[in-house]
Formats: sequence, C-alpha cells, structure tokens
Amino acid sequence: MSDLEAVAAAAGPSGEAPVQPRHKSKTDKPRSLAGDAWIDLRKSKIFWTAAVLVLIIVLMALFPSLFGAGNPRECILARQHGAASGSAILGYDYQGCDVYAKTIYGARNSLQVGLLATLISGVIGLIFGLSAGYFGGWLDAILSRFIDVVLGIPFLLAAIVLAKRLSADPNSNGVLAVTITLGVLGWTTAARIMRSSVIASKNQDYVAAARMLGSGPARLMMRHILPNSTASFIVVLTILLGTNIASEATLSYLGIGLKGDAISWGISISEAGAFVRTAPGPLIWPSIFLAVTVLAFIMLGDAVRDAFDPKLR
Repeated sequence: MSDLEAVAAAAGPSGEAPVQPRHKSKTDKPRSLAGDAWIDLRKSKIFWTAAVLVLIIVLMALFPSLFGAGNPRECILARQHGAASGSAILGYDYQGCDVYAKTIYGARNSLQVGLLATLISGVIGLIFGLSAGYFGGWLDAILSRFIDVVLGIPFLLAAIVLAKRLSADPNSNGVLAVTITLGVLGWTTAARIMRSSVIASKNQDYVAAARMLGSGPARLMMRHILPNSTASFIVVLTILLGTNIASEATLSYLGIGLKGDAISWGISISEAGAFVRTAPGPLIWPSIFLAVTVLAFIMLGDAVRDAFDPKLR
C-alpha cells in the first residue's frame, strides 16, 4: 500500500482526514495574575536582592548564634569603647558591651515589633476596607470619615502619647506597648487600598454570577471578592513592615519605645549618640543594619507592586 492509499484508508469513507487529539502543553494552561507576577519577579534583580537581604535578616533574628555573635549582655566597663578585636569584630560600646553581638541580637526585637504591628494593622485595615467597600452606603461614609480622622492625627505625636501611656508599667520592656501603638496607628493606608480593591471586584461578572446562584454576603466576600482583592493590600503591608521597623527605632531613640533589658537597634543608637565624637562605631553599625533592613522590605514591596500592576506590563 502506497503512502497515499494509507492516508485515504485512514480518512475513512468521507474522505476527511481524522482529527488527531491535541496534547495540551504547559504553555496552554491559563495563568493567573499571581502567575504572571511571579514570572516578572523571577526576572527582577531588585526582587532577588531584597529577598536575599530579608532572608538574612530573618535568620539573624531567629538564629543569632549562626552569625557567631557572643553574649550581648556581657558588659565589662573596663572594655569601654575598646577597639575591634577577634572576639568583638565591631569593638565595644560605652558600657563595654560587644557591639556586634548587640547589633545581631537587636534584630529580633526590631523584627518582632515590625511583624506583629503590621499584622495588627493588616487585620484592622482588612475589616474596615472590606466592610466599607462591600456594603457601601452609610457604612462606607462613616468608616471613610473615621479613616480620615485617624489620618489627620500626627503620627509621631500620637505614637509618643500612646506608647508612653501603654508602657507606664516600670517592669515592662515596652515591646507590647510599641507593637500595639504602631498597629493601631498604621492601618489607614491598608484600609483605603482594600476598600478600593473591593469596590472594583464586587462589580465583576463572577461576583454577579455567584450572587445569582444564591451566595450570601459572607460567602461573596470570603470566597470571591477577598481572594481577588489582596494583591495590592499585601504589597502595602510589605512596605508598612519596613516603616514599622523604622518607627520602632525612632520611638526607642526618643526613650519611649523599648526599654529595660530589651535589645534593639533604636536603643543602641540612642545610647551611642552621646559618644559619637569619641566612638562613632557603636552608632554607625546599628544604623547601617537598620537602614539596610528598612530598605530591603521597601524594595521587596516595590518589586511586588510593580509585578502585580498590569499597567506596567
């Protein structure tokens, strides 16, 4: 049988060629917004640089011994402002404490306060933004005006007053007070972003279809609207995390943040400020670590925001 006869036999009596089954490749699978964003993030040098820095900072906070740090509470006054050596690669501060050890261990409280404060702000912003955006009407008007009132309060002044009030207990190290202060004052931008995203999502066709099928408000918000409204919200929280770490250092520097036996970059900077002319090292190194940490989280947030923004594609 020739090749033409074989083709004719395969075509059947109608003379039409049989339709071969098409095998789907991985490229045929539709991608979501998150999938497209991840493709862009993998190509971003800023994202990978920020991700590596954040990973190092998290490891530093969780496992400071991995970085060869000594005992930050072992302070000998005879070593005051001692030069760098093999046991203290960054020298000693005015109390004779190892600057390197205090800087490494200071990451834990700074990162802890930043993470918990951002979590509190995220929960408050999610509740306010989701409720205002979905229900609208008078509830939206009331919640929006309340957000405007909170935005109108000077942040630093409110943080000083609230933190000082919450840390009135002399036995407190101020971690809980600063966390609550930053959490209840930093949620307004996240709430506005969530409100805008919810308003845009609730008018989509898939929400109307789910409503016609009998979905109630709770199911619509949690199963349909919220998963499609969190991209910008998460980006804002990532940037807010870096801001909260810097705010904690600011309050500690002013003497109303962390105190007592707590170790943080803000306390180290505040203590070293009076001796900056004679020994600048104890001031410079915590400042560098603080600046790099804040910059890493802001860079990470910017990279994620650019990846999720369809206008930049």
